[in-house]
Amino acid sequence: MRQLVATAQANAAATPEGIKACLDQPGQGIWLDIEAPDDADYELLSKTFGFHELTLEDIRHQNQRPKVEEYTGYVFVVLFTAELADSRVQIREHHLYLSSQYLVSVHLEPSEPLVGLRERIKSNPDLAHRSLPYLFYLVVDHLVDSLFPVLEKLDDATDEVEESIIKRPDTAALSELSDLKRAVVDLRKVLGAQRDVFQRLTTRAIGEVGDQEMSIYYRDVYDHLVRQYETVDSLRDLLSTSMDVYLSTVSNRLNLRITRLTVFSTLFLPLTFISGFFGMNFGWLVAHIAPAWTFWLLAVGIMALTTLAQLFYYRRSGWI
Repeated sequence: MRQLVATAQANAAATPEGIKACLDQPGQGIWLDIEAPDDADYELLSKTFGFHELTLEDIRHQNQRPKVEEYTGYVFVVLFTAELADSRVQIREHHLYLSSQYLVSVHLEPSEPLVGLRERIKSNPDLAHRSLPYLFYLVVDHLVDSLFPVLEKLDDATDEVEESIIKRPDTAALSELSDLKRAVVDLRKVLGAQRDVFQRLTTRAIGEVGDQEMSIYYRDVYDHLVRQYETVDSLRDLLSTSMDVYLSTVSNRLNLRITRLTVFSTLFLPLTFISGFFGMNFGWLVAHIAPAWTFWLLAVGIMALTTLAQLFYYRRSGWI
């Protein structure tokens, strides 16, 4: 699906003929947004715009890294957004083409940031009448800012996991903790590369010579990326600490259980000795330990006193 968002002609169609008619107007520019491109869209990008086959291959195969590549007459940019669902991050790849005549954005999945920008342009058409580099800034700014809600959700999820680990460190908490760590690692990898891209743009803007002042706007995007990268670093440290807390808590609980089991097992050691001693068939024992009071006093009484003494000692030592 393709859509002409900002056009040089009103009511221009997103067809090869309509796009050519817009591009033939000097001093005008268009923004073409393509979602889930098909063969016709790839043919449009290849023949109408004349984009290099390597850039089209990047769109088809995805799994690129954030980058800025300059070609003859245009610049090719790869940026990422993310969506969070069930503690799992879905990375969304966006490809942008920028020249003095057009801005083309291509993405396989629906892009909420670009939908929001289109609505913003509809409510304020003056935004579409500014330069294409400024429109490119608006696009990348919306794509980058869309990561802030994802980071906030990750932060809230991290706090919940920490609380659950302290209250009940079970396998469900460990599974969610592992998912969050994987999500943070994926985001950190993407944000680190995007930060490097815009660090370059703050000193050397892309586009025509007259558009070098756009580096000021790219500094704003770079500041946002630095904040996001620092947030991801903090979340990674928190999750690592949470993992250490989980392992320590599980180890302490295991040690406590082993200590209690050991205490209860040691209670039976003297009882086993006493019962074994009185159970031996020596003649003196059979002849002298016969009345009932000897059974209660020497056998049961000694066992009870021994057990009580052990329990008192263990309790005083804090073992139980």
